[in-house]
Amino acid sequence: FQKLRRRGDTRTHTSSSLLVPSIHFLMAALGRTINFSNGKSIPILGLGTWKSKPGEVTAAVKDAVTAGYRHIDCAHVYRNEPEVGVAIAAVIKDGTVTRDELFITSKLWNTCHSRSSVLPALKTTLTNLGLDYLDLYLIHRPTGFKEGGDLFPADSTGKRLYSDVDYVETWEAMEECVKLGLTRSIGVSNFNKKQLERVLKVAKVPIANNQIEVHPYLPQNKLIEFCKSKGITITAYSPLGSPERPWAKPGDPVLTEDPKVKTLAQKYKKSPAQILIRFQIDRGLIVIPKSANKSRIEENFQIWDFQLSPEDIKLLESLECNGRICSSSEASDHPYFPFHDEY
Repeated sequence: FQKLRRRGDTRTHTSSSLLVPSIHFLMAALGRTINFSNGKSIPILGLGTWKSKPGEVTAAVKDAVTAGYRHIDCAHVYRNEPEVGVAIAAVIKDGTVTRDELFITSKLWNTCHSRSSVLPALKTTLTNLGLDYLDLYLIHRPTGFKEGGDLFPADSTGKRLYSDVDYVETWEAMEECVKLGLTRSIGVSNFNKKQLERVLKVAKVPIANNQIEVHPYLPQNKLIEFCKSKGITITAYSPLGSPERPWAKPGDPVLTEDPKVKTLAQKYKKSPAQILIRFQIDRGLIVIPKSANKSRIEENFQIWDFQLSPEDIKLLESLECNGRICSSSEASDHPYFPFHDEY
């Protein structure tokens, strides 16, 4: 029971003068983690911090942990890891959680793909977050950028400048980080099937996770099936369609306003966002919706008391339109650009 309380599961009823968890909430607490192939586990639902601004992300992380989240997804390129670190320190100090009860993910940025750059980059992230280790460290993208300068290096015409480092070399350096105890698991993000196969051929440490864009407009069934066949878990980013993306244009489809999503929200008496989050969980995926709004953070966590029917999952998958939102098209001429392939 104390473990459930620490996870944010605190609703109880009294019986024979004893406090015991309600049967409903005990049932809801089951199945909230997924195991990696190395035996480590990851909470299915996490808080995404992409686009959370310095000045608001500290409060967002505190609110999330208070609401019951135990998984926080970060990245060096989000430029807010120090503020996330402040929140982590605060919730540990006040006794809300212990470090072992949190699952912290971060990502290696494109400008640090060379073998000699990986470990210093991880140490920088650990310093920013105020941590001794990560639970999961990912190669953010397979596309390496020129090292030693800006996060998005470009020439005088604005063309992106690349490095010629093979992401296989990057992976081998990531494995050293595991051996040093600085991260418990490693994985990748935005990798396609062929790129995963190349890493799998040399991997001495298993690929724990592939974090990819997934939502009904881009359900990624084939890539998900391949990853599952190799023991690689999937984390779905932008599960709500990333309506706050900076490059959104007037008239672009808004996933939470889709008529089929809204119909299911009415059917299950849930919000469209809750339907979209549950869609990923019921497909066996990890999901990391982003919000800095306390009420939405809390609402996004209230998805444990219902399941979508198989028919409704298929209905949402039928919205597939290759609707990739995070196309990274500015790097489409990179030799390791992942989105030219079907999956």
